[in-house]
Amino acid sequence: MTGASGQLAAFVVQAFADREVVALTRQSLDVTDPAAVARTVAGVSPHLIVNCAAFNDVDGAESRSTEALAINAFAVRSLSRAADAAGAVLVHYSTDFVLNSDSREPHGEDVRPGPQGVYASSKLLGEWLAMNSPRAYVLRVESLFGSPAGWTGRRGTLDHIVDGLRQGREVKVFTDRIVSPSYSKDVAAATRHLVMSGAPSGLYHCVNDGHASWHDVAAEAARILGVQPRLVPMTVDQMPLRVPRPRYCALSTKKLAAAGFAMPTWQDGLRRWLEDRARGIE
Repeated sequence: MTGASGQLAAFVVQAFADREVVALTRQSLDVTDPAAVARTVAGVSPHLIVNCAAFNDVDGAESRSTEALAINAFAVRSLSRAADAAGAVLVHYSTDFVLNSDSREPHGEDVRPGPQGVYASSKLLGEWLAMNSPRAYVLRVESLFGSPAGWTGRRGTLDHIVDGLRQGREVKVFTDRIVSPSYSKDVAAATRHLVMSGAPSGLYHCVNDGHASWHDVAAEAARILGVQPRLVPMTVDQMPLRVPRPRYCALSTKKLAAAGFAMPTWQDGLRRWLEDRARGIE
């Protein structure tokens, strides 16, 4: 497994706790070095490669395009080739940002991509390069959450929202950006199911069931926490974002359900995450 220092990777390790897992951080494997990737995979000879390494700075990718492409695209090509050489299954995670549809129905895997900006384009290229392997699963996730209390790694939108709610601060939230939040623990469980069940390889949307505006997600978090929120409604146009964000990002999980894994609702995932954090469970 690459990208082992991230929160999703931590849950993937837990999901495969009954297997021998070789978890590699950026310090132990530079995924942008094709020779190092080939050498490491050949040495381990894995049955499964799970790629959790990613460049996730959406706006920063505009000025760091070489780095974004190296991690999100060309490293995936190296992993795909190494997986084929080892006879291994490859799992790669992508993002809702590759889509930009006018549809107001949850997007299926057949929706035509429409990436905006370097980050989204690099992730779409990574999807294509991963799918060069005949035994690859590409799982699109979005708005990942699941960090433990005291998490010092990269923080997601929900981390910032929850911090603000607990501290009684005003929290700016989009009313016009519709998302399907993804609890990392559930994404990891779905990953295990697809791999271990022998489900058909290919592209899957892997998010918690349902969708809502960030305003509604924040309101639900406040209800679970038992606090009175100070939410400041915002539209995407009011924020000085360098790269446009897709407005309607709801993803359909019908294909994942047809493969035998029904994702819990985002409300259920949010409740379990907040309850675990309150009990100090990581």
